[in-house]
Amino acid sequence: MIDADELLGGLVGRGVVDVVGVPCSYLTPLINRVASGSAARYLPVTQEGEAVAIAAGCWLAGATACVIAQNSGLGNMVNPLTSLNYPGRIPVPLIVSWRGEPGHPDEPQHELMGTIMPGLLDLLRVGHAVVPDEAAELGACLDAGWAEMDREQQPFAFILRDGVLNSEQLEEPPLHAPVVATVSPSRKDRDAPARMAALECLLGSLVDSAAVVSTTGKTSRELYVLADRPQHFYLVGAMGSASAVGLGVARHTPRPVIVIDGDGAALMRLGTLATVGAHGGPNLVHVLLDNRVHDSTGGQLSLAGQVDFPALARDCGYARVYDCADLAEFADAVKAAQIERGPTFIYLMIRPGSIAKLGRPSVGPAEVARRFRDFVNTNLEDVNHVS
Repeated sequence: MIDADELLGGLVGRGVVDVVGVPCSYLTPLINRVASGSAARYLPVTQEGEAVAIAAGCWLAGATACVIAQNSGLGNMVNPLTSLNYPGRIPVPLIVSWRGEPGHPDEPQHELMGTIMPGLLDLLRVGHAVVPDEAAELGACLDAGWAEMDREQQPFAFILRDGVLNSEQLEEPPLHAPVVATVSPSRKDRDAPARMAALECLLGSLVDSAAVVSTTGKTSRELYVLADRPQHFYLVGAMGSASAVGLGVARHTPRPVIVIDGDGAALMRLGTLATVGAHGGPNLVHVLLDNRVHDSTGGQLSLAGQVDFPALARDCGYARVYDCADLAEFADAVKAAQIERGPTFIYLMIRPGSIAKLGRPSVGPAEVARRFRDFVNTNLEDVNHVS
């Protein structure tokens, strides 16, 4: 057996600054150790796929986050692993428990995943290795995983068996006190603008140093058509993960980080609002453009009509919430959000539809990821200068 301190120390020694994930009993000693105070910070989140997206955002900001999860959570990870990390060539370390390992009796819900996990990781093109139960062998295992991540530029999973870690006591401090959000302005009759007009208004209201993460679908396509810039990270997959990616970026840069979300995408990962409320920094601005339809697939209705997004953001712990009635209020909110302490939520209703023959980004996801990473880590300008 090995101590949780030895595993955590091995991760920290290889650059891990955040440990992000959902608990598993096999991982309890590691979680207890990092949550009780260590050189790495622990971020409990609502879902395993959300953890992968946050870790990808950390990588985009030049930092390393390790995802921890029960292997049953691999089902939730499949989407971001295949449509965010794989095309973007974004390497993140994973520590995944092996519930249901063949030959080791477990609960019935773990039997199938325990049997297929190695093959599933192979199908996902995620390299993997079993964590040894001897401390003397741990370093070589971690070195091999990190070398493969460097070589392949893809995630790598360290598989943790039951009983490998010695027990660890939990002395976890509470999360910060709930925030009572400032909500402004009040709702009034709306003349919903087109998304393209809202994006133009947004771009004209951003400081030069702002980094922008845009959700998948027509939002990223329209942003690309309007202005393709190194500080834009376009999600081409991993629908619903934009705010998680933005959270990961914002944790490791003083720049304003602007997330452009849509109603359908936000609903797909609604729990991330609570994660942003709990862990979002003062520089994170979450913009939600709500047209109440799935525009990219033909305009089918989403479920946004029954959700009060500003109220939800307030209740999830965002420090400031703006419910904008028009583009003028929207521009004022975006400018203010880059100066005030967040995390900030900015809501604007828009009308469905897009321009005819809308183009797609011609730059590949891996190049987008690397030029965005270069931008975030260089040439920081005065964050209070609005262009």
